[in-house]
Amino acid sequence: MSQPLNRRNFISQSAQGAAVAATLAGLGTRLHAADEVVGEVAQGVRHSVCRWCYSGISLEDLCRAGKQFGLQSVELLQPEEVESIRKFDLTCAIVSGPSAKADDGKTVGGITAGWNRPQYHDVLIQAYKAQLKKCADLGLKNLICFSGNRDGMSDAEGAENCAKGLKRLLPFAEELGITLTMELLNSKVDHHDYMCDRTEWGVDLCERIGSGHFKLLYDIYHMQIMEGDVIATIRKHHSWISHYHTGGVPGRNEIDETQELNYPAIIRAIQDTGYQGFVGQEFIPKRDDKLASLEQGVKICSVEIG
Repeated sequence: MSQPLNRRNFISQSAQGAAVAATLAGLGTRLHAADEVVGEVAQGVRHSVCRWCYSGISLEDLCRAGKQFGLQSVELLQPEEVESIRKFDLTCAIVSGPSAKADDGKTVGGITAGWNRPQYHDVLIQAYKAQLKKCADLGLKNLICFSGNRDGMSDAEGAENCAKGLKRLLPFAEELGITLTMELLNSKVDHHDYMCDRTEWGVDLCERIGSGHFKLLYDIYHMQIMEGDVIATIRKHHSWISHYHTGGVPGRNEIDETQELNYPAIIRAIQDTGYQGFVGQEFIPKRDDKLASLEQGVKICSVEIG
């Protein structure tokens, strides 16, 4: 590929049939070392996976494999894709946001152009209302959103602008029983100039808005890069977190012993807060057997409660 695989340039692709069949056939016999360490999938963890990380595998094959090792959700789908995962008794823990064209011709609603720009509020509210309605019709409860980049704007002004726009949308989300969730992303490596790049900024925005239907997606990979102190931050601010993502640091690859985070300890800290939501695997497998890496990630995060 001419560009690195990421959420911005993700294009769905069909898997090679023979390769996928071989991968699926071997799921039961792989990664015994990881199995011995973490055991069976724990009942207290609700497991999800981000679709975009597995572009070379069909959605159906991803669902079929994931069911074998404990997935309950495939996330960051558009509402139109959700029916295709329900035949596997899977849900979509957090839905992708909409995009729309602003009056200046810019595509808004994604990571770089979001709620910190008042000139985009009207078109964002229109697009998000339509997306919220689709989520409600499907019984889905969590919809992602983004701050946008700074582009010279101060963090204080950006927080004020986000709050003004989102407060206009929140009554509709509250009426439908859906949570709008803004993702924390690093601006150091992956998303340069992104505004919602620190937990304290995100929490301040939550407090400005003051609704239980606006919370944060705490991406463990991104926040380890930006600020570290992951477990203490989760314990301090868990009441404003509605979803979690994983990823190995450095590199955003497998979450095993090849990287620096202790995921079983982090998952136990999340469980200790009483969290009942999903943990979404959002790492980019570097091994050829991508489903084996996903299986291993699920098992690593399957720690027993107590």
